[in-house]
Amino acid sequence: MQKTLEVPHTLIEQFTLGNGLRVVMNEDHSVPVVSVAVYYDVGSRNEREGRTGFAHLFEHMMFQGSENVPKAAHFQYISNAGGTMNGTTSSERTNYFETLPANQLPLALWLESDRMRSLSVTQENLDNQREAVKEEKRLRYDNQPYVNGFLRLFEMCFRNPANAHSTIGSMEDLDAASVEDIREFFRVYYAPNNAVLSIVGDFDQAETRALIDRYFSTIPRQPLPPPVDVSEPEEVTQRQDVFIDKLAPVPAFALGWKIPSRRSPEFYALSLASHLLFEGESARLYLKLVKGEESVVQIQGGIDERRGPSGLFIVVIPKPDRDGRQIRETILAEVKSLAVTGPSEEEMEKLRNNLFNSAVRSRQSSLYRAQQLAEFELYDRDPELFNTDLLNYLEVKPKQISEALRRYLDTENRVLLEILPAPQEVAAPAAPHPPGEPKQPTAPLPQVPPAPDEPAAGAPILPAQAAEPVLESS
Repeated sequence: MQKTLEVPHTLIEQFTLGNGLRVVMNEDHSVPVVSVAVYYDVGSRNEREGRTGFAHLFEHMMFQGSENVPKAAHFQYISNAGGTMNGTTSSERTNYFETLPANQLPLALWLESDRMRSLSVTQENLDNQREAVKEEKRLRYDNQPYVNGFLRLFEMCFRNPANAHSTIGSMEDLDAASVEDIREFFRVYYAPNNAVLSIVGDFDQAETRALIDRYFSTIPRQPLPPPVDVSEPEEVTQRQDVFIDKLAPVPAFALGWKIPSRRSPEFYALSLASHLLFEGESARLYLKLVKGEESVVQIQGGIDERRGPSGLFIVVIPKPDRDGRQIRETILAEVKSLAVTGPSEEEMEKLRNNLFNSAVRSRQSSLYRAQQLAEFELYDRDPELFNTDLLNYLEVKPKQISEALRRYLDTENRVLLEILPAPQEVAAPAAPHPPGEPKQPTAPLPQVPPAPDEPAAGAPILPAQAAEPVLESS
């Protein structure tokens, strides 16, 4: 008999200002902190051809100062108040968020409202942040093995440019952007009627509503942004491709499928199927390829969740002495097996327990709740989904998983990207040095410096120690 799983109900308050700003709040006095999230309905899906990368560029621009906040002072204000903050960009939205001691809520609202009202969009700020984005691309894309290859997956899966291009965008497009282009982008997409403000934590509702009205209500609304067409043909755009990677130490490959949009019945079923196949050390593919055959160095997978057509991807780095074709056959055979026989009741029970455990644990974070409430309000205009969406996963039946797998994954309508290391350039042999009289003086006595207490300046940092950038895109 299946046991009933229930997560604590979250009380949600919501209202809309006269300028169209949607506000969602969850009052919780269990911990004296407060989290604020501002979600703007703009991501790479909103960019047109020739103007890609603007959404991510603005993630950087939003920290360049506004009428009452100097350049980069947003970081300092939050840090000095004992808080943390960040911002990210995806295909679907751009978000900014901070968590602070509860008594610092007025500071967070003032900072967010000041840049929504009066961001400093100048030629100087555009130029330096354009270079910052280029440096980010060099650091996180061009100098990392496999990453640029994996960007090809979206181009292979999706035909519509709104879905196919990467969030980082084109550096040529950014170079061609004028400050007038950027000001117009800010006017259209960073308007209050294109945003959601979410607040979760230890606050008084009446006082907070007064603060929101004081700081945000006089920001003028703007005409709605143009609608976005993310429609896609059923077929993937290109089924196979090879990417030569100068930085890849060993070959790798990725498989990708085009799947239905978030919150559709098929999406829920495929999301659970992905957990069964490659999430965690007890997943079917991990047990078979890593623990069983010991044929892969790494296998990862995930779903790119979108309001339009989404994607499911599996990325594999085989061991150097193993055949990638055989590994792909194993993966596809496991997909077919799950599609034909479906998950066992034991697997379904484990899935439900993991989903329930994850839901309960994540809700302990005020920031998680603020972000999820903002997302449901932005995408679905229904923050109450925070309390009910888990049921859509828990109620999926094994038959639905099998049907979704047969329809979307156990098919030839998929992409295969092989990533191959670039051939090593062979250096020409050095010309022999002509003989002559030795002129090198006698070597000096060895000098042994004292052992330093810490690495010298400029010493390489191991990857595990490397700090993440303050801002990151997703």
